Amino acid sequence: MRNLAIDLGNSAIKYAVFSGYRQEQRGQVTSLNSLWELPGVAPVANIIASSVRAAENQLVAQLQTQGNLILLDYQTPVPVHNHYRTPQTLGMDRLAAVVGANHLFPGVDCLVIDAGTCITCDFVDREKNFWGGSISPGLQMKFRAMHTFTQKLPLIEQAVFPVPLAGGTTQEAMQSGVVNGTVAELNGLIAAYSEKSANLVVVLCGGDAAFFETKLKARIFAVPELVLIGLNRILNYNV
Repeated sequence: MRNLAIDLGNSAIKYAVFSGYRQEQRGQVTSLNSLWELPGVAPVANIIASSVRAAENQLVAQLQTQGNLILLDYQTPVPVHNHYRTPQTLGMDRLAAVVGANHLFPGVDCLVIDAGTCITCDFVDREKNFWGGSISPGLQMKFRAMHTFTQKLPLIEQAVFPVPLAGGTTQEAMQSGVVNGTVAELNGLIAAYSEKSANLVVVLCGGDAAFFETKLKARIFAVPELVLIGLNRILNYNV
């Protein structure tokens, strides 16, 4: 049984094809039309999609022609116990990442860090209880915020490494505040969760995952396709 997991973000579409739980291929496309043109994608029996886009009716109509479809929402049954008090407001990528971490590391407490536009930290315990977590601005959002909400601070598109701890110029000081401050923030959160869980597993995904993987003090498992793995786990749970 071949499954297709699709994560529709604001700027890109990530996908992975699975045979059961074995990943056959994954990648990124700019449109769903180009997805079907890729060798090895079709045919699939089942499709699951997580989307942050508004045109859901059009999305459903297009995907239903390719296989049995689940459009992930807060009412979809999932293989974890969701204790989020406002499940209708929970980002489905966060939920899928938590399910993916629990699938890859069963029977242990997991802290899932998704380092993208925003940085989310979500906790799922060894009994499959998802308790929520935190959301904070990502690196680029912080740089843009300083430029947007001040009169004189420049716009920094990307930090220049190595980033000094004590910046000797305004740009270096901004880079230190954003980069070193965010690393300290995440190390602090990991330490706080580690006090509650002696055998905490930290799982990292998202666009900035490669950067943070080498900067955090804890042992990190970087899984770039974590959301897609979680989507496939949810799909198999429902078919």
